[in-house]
Amino acid sequence: MISQQATAANTGLETAVAVGVEIAGVGHHAPEQVLSNDDLAEFMDTSDEWIRQRTGIRQRHVCDPTKGESATWLSASALKQALDNAGVDPGELDQLILATVTGEMLCPSTACRVAAEVGARGCAAMDLVAACSGFVYGLNLAHDQIRAGSARTIAVVGCDVMSTVMDYSNRAVSVLFGDAAGAAVLRACDDPARGKLASCMHADGSKWRDLYIPTRNDHIPQGADRSMARVNSVQMNGREIYKFAVGTFSGLIQETLDRAGLNAHEVDHYVCHQSNARMLEAARERFGLPTEKMYINIDRYGNCSAGSVPTALSELRAMGRAQSGETVMFVAFGGGLTWASSLWQL
Repeated sequence: MISQQATAANTGLETAVAVGVEIAGVGHHAPEQVLSNDDLAEFMDTSDEWIRQRTGIRQRHVCDPTKGESATWLSASALKQALDNAGVDPGELDQLILATVTGEMLCPSTACRVAAEVGARGCAAMDLVAACSGFVYGLNLAHDQIRAGSARTIAVVGCDVMSTVMDYSNRAVSVLFGDAAGAAVLRACDDPARGKLASCMHADGSKWRDLYIPTRNDHIPQGADRSMARVNSVQMNGREIYKFAVGTFSGLIQETLDRAGLNAHEVDHYVCHQSNARMLEAARERFGLPTEKMYINIDRYGNCSAGSVPTALSELRAMGRAQSGETVMFVAFGGGLTWASSLWQL
């Protein structure tokens, strides 16, 4: 067995018997261009009332490729804010984890390009693909690496440019999604009480057909409605995904609370993936939580996939909430199918 001292010698890091992990800084960014429900109604059979009643969304932000707006640009913008907020120099980063399903290339990873963009030369960088759960997956992985002593400072970014994979002739899907990125800088600290209290990460690949992005025609499964199927655009069985999310959401929160030995009211904030306002409200009522404990911003952003949770966290921090000493649960679910949680003592 390799001792902690030997591990420290190999990595160049000092390890402690117990190390805390803090979310030292956060940031988010969304494109200036806004696509409102009324804008969508100009070229598809829908209305502001129809969309708001079913989803709670009234607008979403979308990138303009003619201005060079991309996943790299969005991610770097959010990460620069998070680094500034944390007071961390890019050169201090040991690793960058970028959660996205809309990376610009298969190689290099978008994370590598973002690291170069912010000046984090030499840090490890990788993309993580877990759809809407990606940022929460990344948060758990980064935390555990820092707690184990293999890194001191890790940036986790969640970004998706969903407008690049939208078929705007498909009303049922395209009204839901928007573009945004959020970032968090995690850092080792001296207080071992700070950090993750419990987490859950799950997947069920047998249900991938309910939410996927085919890149070739032969990716479209047998039985799918090929009159609606489009390569390089989100394909979603809305009814099944809604059932999955509703059935998973409350159970995931309870599973995480049970692992931590807490009850729902002992958590100060629930930072949840923004997929449907009605679903969020139903979960809040299920646990008897006051409105201020479950932040909702889907009305302004839509579903931003991996960008959803970190954008909500960044906005909460900007309002003076989700601060040091508070308990926060991050919850997400999405394509894969995947679902994940991360409960923190900040």
